[in-house]
Amino acid sequence: MSEPAEGDAAALGARAERLRLAGDIAGADLATARQIKALVNNDPALGAAAQALIEGRFTDAHGQTRAVLDRRPDDPLALRLFAEIAARAGRFHDTEALLARALAAAPGLAGARFAYALALHLQGKTVETIAQADRLLREAPGHPLFLQLGAAARMRVGDYAASATAYRAVLDVHPDLPLTWMGYGHALKTLGRQPEAVAAYREAVRLQPALGEAWWSLANLKTVALSADDIAQMAAELDRDGLDDQDRFHLQFALGKAMEDHGRDAEAFDLYVRANGLRRKSLPYDAWELTGHVARCMALFNPAFFAARAGNGAPAGDPIFIVGLPRSGSTLIEQILASHSQVEGTQELPDLEAIAWRLGGAARPSEGAYPDILAALSPQEFAALGEEYLQRARVHRKTGAPLFVDKMPNNFAHIALIQLILPNARIIDARRHPVGCCFSAFKQHFAIGQAFTYDLADLASYYRDYVDLMDHFDAALPGRVHRVIYEELVAAPEAQVRRLLDYCGLPFEPGCLRFHENNRAVRTASSEQVRQPIFTEGVDHWRRFEPWLGPLIDRLGNIVANYPKTLKS
Repeated sequence: MSEPAEGDAAALGARAERLRLAGDIAGADLATARQIKALVNNDPALGAAAQALIEGRFTDAHGQTRAVLDRRPDDPLALRLFAEIAARAGRFHDTEALLARALAAAPGLAGARFAYALALHLQGKTVETIAQADRLLREAPGHPLFLQLGAAARMRVGDYAASATAYRAVLDVHPDLPLTWMGYGHALKTLGRQPEAVAAYREAVRLQPALGEAWWSLANLKTVALSADDIAQMAAELDRDGLDDQDRFHLQFALGKAMEDHGRDAEAFDLYVRANGLRRKSLPYDAWELTGHVARCMALFNPAFFAARAGNGAPAGDPIFIVGLPRSGSTLIEQILASHSQVEGTQELPDLEAIAWRLGGAARPSEGAYPDILAALSPQEFAALGEEYLQRARVHRKTGAPLFVDKMPNNFAHIALIQLILPNARIIDARRHPVGCCFSAFKQHFAIGQAFTYDLADLASYYRDYVDLMDHFDAALPGRVHRVIYEELVAAPEAQVRRLLDYCGLPFEPGCLRFHENNRAVRTASSEQVRQPIFTEGVDHWRRFEPWLGPLIDRLGNIVANYPKTLKS
């Protein structure tokens, strides 16, 4: 890729786009900073600020640009530069606001529209991102970077077919992009087009053999075994100097799964331990946050609290919440329900948790007003929050079925919020043997969230807190939550499915027992497993690793002995 001249803004912008498309974010950021300098070079003050940004002197760049904006608050070039500085600091809300002002003053400002769309995407504002990506594509039809952004955003709202089409359009023109092949593979996997997904992931690792996430994506199909040649190639990549942590832990998770499939359990467990340790280092997680939240919930939410607020909230009964821990059988339950004519499966929606965080008003739950603030809200506020959730969820609903499933497992921490804002929603607790559930999560790399799963002690603490809180709500809201024990569902599917449908107020439909024939898109780690009939072999699979799980079992304590009872210690 030839080096553009410093003053050629158009060429620098094109370079930034090519680098971002190829996944070189650092290179793209540098080219963008150089593009902005070319745009502002006639203004000495902004030119100096842009040069500071290029050199990584962010404090200087911030101060110099701020001084210009104090004099010229609506200067679009100064706003564009200030937005780029905010983006480097991860302040994407500020980036969005600054770029909105810049585009209002100069709608055609070079690079600003894409930067605005990217800031929306990085904040999870998916509908708005799609609107901006589509606008960019109307102005530049077939532009690969805009297609790719739209494809990634459409994955988030469940428009997987459109996402796959857009990724394919990029690859038709640029077949040498390993990250795009991987994104294409994700879309194909979700659509159930497994052979094509495997081929896409294989092409990604052919182009970039150390691309750990693509190797993990292959392993994470669960029903596709990696070969001895794959094992040798992944091991060789792990021995290579200069491998970054992201590729390393993905490769370790993938190689661990391959070793497990080949019966090499000791080696597999060692790889899982190393992968989790490396991943855990990069994540801020404090187990006491959940413990404190549970204590606050148990102190506040008693039968009298709920009785005093009976009848509050939005009356709609559309949502079916499936809560619990990851790898607890929740995707299986969702697939069973989504095979009913009156139920639509969506995905793990972030909306309830987003409402809870906003009510908390702080970055850390232990420092926020939530859940205590729920005691001060009015009936009108509860109803408005329920309607807000329904409105936010609407973008994920495609079929027109009267009921829909939100299977975000972490919503168990928000049972009280659900009761208060959506009193007619159904709540299903998906529960699996504590050791089996925790170990299955420990083997899994999650794309986002679930920071507690990368340490066995954190997993044990989380599971115990979960059981304590669910026990509390069983007492405070008797019969409100329907519990599905994974092992019982696997052993007697028809009886358990009938109980489940009765709880949801739904008539029995034989299709719910043929859930594996449902061709709906499934995005979670169990996507390929729920496209097969129920099998019992996995129920006690964790016992193969019992020699190494003693510390986990000890920390779980009497929860293991009492399972499937829900007695507290």
